[in-house]
Amino acid sequence: MEIEALHNQLSRVLQQTTSALQKVPGSAVLVRYIRSSYQNDPVRSAIELVLILFFIRYLLSPSYSTHKQNFVKLREDEIDELIDDWAPEPLVAEQTVFEEAESDKLPVIVGSTGPKVKLLNGRTVTNLASYNFYNFNANEQIKEKAIQTLRTYGVGPCGPPQFYGTQDVHVKAEADIANYLGTEGCIVYAQSFSTVSSVIPAFCKRGDVIIADEAVNYSIRKGLQASRSNIKWFKHGQMNDLERVMKAVALEQAKGKRLTRRFIVTEGLFETSGDVTDLPSLVELKERYKFRIILDETWSFGVLGRTGRGLTEFQNVDPQQVDMIVGSLSGPLCAGGGFCAGAKDVVEHQRITSSAYTYSAALPAMLAMTASETVNLLQSNPDILSQCRENIKVMKLQLDPRSDWVVCTSALENPIMLLVLKPEVIKAKRLSIEDQERIFLECADECLTNGVLVARLKTRPYAHAIKARDSCWIAQPALKICITSALSKKDIEKSGATIRHAITKIMTRKISGKTG
Repeated sequence: MEIEALHNQLSRVLQQTTSALQKVPGSAVLVRYIRSSYQNDPVRSAIELVLILFFIRYLLSPSYSTHKQNFVKLREDEIDELIDDWAPEPLVAEQTVFEEAESDKLPVIVGSTGPKVKLLNGRTVTNLASYNFYNFNANEQIKEKAIQTLRTYGVGPCGPPQFYGTQDVHVKAEADIANYLGTEGCIVYAQSFSTVSSVIPAFCKRGDVIIADEAVNYSIRKGLQASRSNIKWFKHGQMNDLERVMKAVALEQAKGKRLTRRFIVTEGLFETSGDVTDLPSLVELKERYKFRIILDETWSFGVLGRTGRGLTEFQNVDPQQVDMIVGSLSGPLCAGGGFCAGAKDVVEHQRITSSAYTYSAALPAMLAMTASETVNLLQSNPDILSQCRENIKVMKLQLDPRSDWVVCTSALENPIMLLVLKPEVIKAKRLSIEDQERIFLECADECLTNGVLVARLKTRPYAHAIKARDSCWIAQPALKICITSALSKKDIEKSGATIRHAITKIMTRKISGKTG
């Protein structure tokens, strides 16, 4: 009786299970397969059942044994000893003696920045250390609109773009810059430095090929590093060497039958040398070898060309032939942030993938308005640039041909004049990079003592930045002189003579000191 009752119970369970299974879509096919398989080959059904059970167990089992200890258990005294011996590295390296001396002598400006500035010690000096080339920060029209914008929109948007940080002034600034350059679209960033360093990794990914000029600025190098692309370098400003590298890339990809995105990254005006790239040749090579161009016009936008449109206007190149034009709004435009101009697809892609745009607050409305106003001023009044260029010529005549020690490496139209020691001076005196840094620091101090504020090109960051392993290029220390149209010809001549005499005094002292 017990066996019969058990049989009846199992039959009911099986019937209920079968009934429930039949309600599942496709179950009839599975049941029919199992029945036919068991009748035709019961061994195969048993093997399949074992494999299914093994697969389920494999999925549920951990990837490593939870019972076996795979580490060495330390005693309490050993743990205490390791803790006592551990010394964390500092977040920031200690300042060198040179850096401490530089910090101690750093001048502090009181009040607004202009052609003449007042220092914390009460002295008023001529300011040749500011990117305020056209004295826009003293323009009353811009000041009034800035105050009005500040009262209307507040200090900042306090939100990221594309969410609740984009305001109508941002849209207008982007449209004004795109119209000014002659591109389809434009995107405005909140920080100038992080613009190009975010644009590059937004388009260049692992496996892509980037060919960069070996003298590109520090911000570009950070972007190259973040992209994790295959970086190749060509000698500074040498189009023949660029073509050699491009040919090698094209040949390598043709053999491997693997196509990747290929980019050329360079500057319009180079921050480290002040010279200009050959954009027409660059565009020709780009078309021939099917590359894309990322052109950083941080220092050439608002400077080169009849109306300051940059390198494309200066060298008569259609802006639409350049895939991405990156620029700064915080230099001669006296605003803030940066931009990237190009085709609409290029612009819209960055609104989602560019880290500096997506993960930061939008540009303050006052700065966006200032960018629009200064762009319109340059476009409507090109004479603003003419006065600055005249002052550049006057300063160059005072320094380059009349100095026995330095030479200007900047282009004739560049308001940032970089003065480097002549090669024969470096060779004759066996001056290291650090020696040159010290010389120009002393020259800047001597100029300040005589009433002229100048700056220096900081080369230390480049020593630890990404670069070619076999590259012999080194950022050369330089005295940086920023020309402004707000000074008269007489002021420029006087300042130039002061700088020249300061360099002569320091170099003469160095030579006599070594001789003695």
